[in-house]
Amino acid sequence: MKLPVDRDTRRRWIDVAMGVAAFVCVVIAIIPLGSILLEASIRGLRSLSPALLTSTTGGGGIGNAIQGTLILILLSALVSLPVGILTGIYLAEFGKNRLGAAVRFFVEVMTQVPSMVVGIFVYSLVLELGLIGLGSPRLVFSTISGVLALSTIMVPFVARTSEEALRLVPIAVRESSLALGIPRYRTILRVVVPSASSALVTGGLLGIARVAGETAPLLVTAFGSNDWFRGLRRHDARAQHRVARRHPAPFRFEMSGRWRSSSAWNRSRPGTARSSRSRTSRWTSRTAW
Repeated sequence: MKLPVDRDTRRRWIDVAMGVAAFVCVVIAIIPLGSILLEASIRGLRSLSPALLTSTTGGGGIGNAIQGTLILILLSALVSLPVGILTGIYLAEFGKNRLGAAVRFFVEVMTQVPSMVVGIFVYSLVLELGLIGLGSPRLVFSTISGVLALSTIMVPFVARTSEEALRLVPIAVRESSLALGIPRYRTILRVVVPSASSALVTGGLLGIARVAGETAPLLVTAFGSNDWFRGLRRHDARAQHRVARRHPAPFRFEMSGRWRSSSAWNRSRPGTARSSRSRTSRWTSRTAW
């Protein structure tokens, strides 16, 4: 016997069913991340203290690892953001030729290269340059090598996101500026780039987030250190390197150090994400047409 169900009732039931299915999928996706954060919090919060954040790794803390992480991210951003954004501007505004197609293809390929391969490439490059007299072989394990590795990963990502952001600016905006007699370079700098500024900021933050958690390329470049930052030519400490180094440790106190480092690092990421989101939203409200 077929139940008389009208069309509106059927649509409401379908809407409820799809909503429940979407909620279940979200819960399933959150379970792995939540379990990692919960495990790191339970095991690491017991040992968190001010001394952990102010001592070096040699003394059982992670202060120098946090310092090294921030220095590497800052230097990589200073190198990668200008190069990536300028590459994106070229591809979006002048890249409709063979050279632009080649650069775009190269950028797309570089975004798919494994980070460990990038680290080995930078290691080999710096070593070869040192052997032929164009540098020092000691720079193989240094902050400079780490910055080169992270910048190699970050530049293609920022270039790709910048190109897509600039392509979102309507052609009518460019034509209106050119119709007023404004030169093309000034149109790009004063009209196109400000119109896409919020998307460019978002792309830059995503590029920084892309390299902030990288560990593999730094194992063969910046390596690690138990001291505070001592210069660009020396080894640099890294929070993820400490966690990776403590991972196979059989001793209980070393396992405790790993959980403390993981807990401190995981607790800092949500705050950074919220700060980046708020800054991006404020920037968007300022630059909105």
